Amino acid sequence: MRKSINKSDLFHFITFFSPISISPSSLCCVSLQGMDVNLFHSKELNCATCGILAAWTITTAMPVIVSSQRLPPLSTEPNRREREFVENTIGQANGSNLKGKSLATALMSDAKFDGADMSEVVMSKAYAIGASFKGVDFSNAVLDRVNFGKAELEGAIFKNTVLFGSTFDEAHLENAVFEDTIIGYIDLQRLCTNTTISTEGRADLGCR
Repeated sequence: MRKSINKSDLFHFITFFSPISISPSSLCCVSLQGMDVNLFHSKELNCATCGILAAWTITTAMPVIVSSQRLPPLSTEPNRREREFVENTIGQANGSNLKGKSLATALMSDAKFDGADMSEVVMSKAYAIGASFKGVDFSNAVLDRVNFGKAELEGAIFKNTVLFGSTFDEAHLENAVFEDTIIGYIDLQRLCTNTTISTEGRADLGCR
């Protein structure tokens, strides 16, 4: 014997069970205690409606699953990129022990490092225009692609230092030591045009 069931009863029946275990096809011909349930007289309309209800119950359960995954919040600060760049800025480190530190891409413009131990540091792509490195020990350091334009480098030690791609335009290099410096041929030619390099320094570099 076929019996009808109203919309409210069907809704409570659907939500009573886990939505994941109910498929649209099973909803179209639900059997409960011997009763065949059909919401509409039209079979096609009944199946379509059941499918929509199944999809709705599944999607309403999804936010619970997603919300359990705690992701780090995204910063909405408009100047966050600029702030990150500034935080990589070094202002003053006179006499500091920076041996072996990584200072790659650091902004060192107009900073003071006089007398600091910077041996074995990695300063790849650092921006050091106008910075002061008087008497700094750069032994065994990696200083590739550093911009030392107008920097104060009097008495700096570049012993066994990598200087590939670095520029020293208008830098002060009086009494700087270039013993066993590792530098490219083109870079060497440009460096040798600096008239502040001492005679001994030019000899170590092989300037002609």
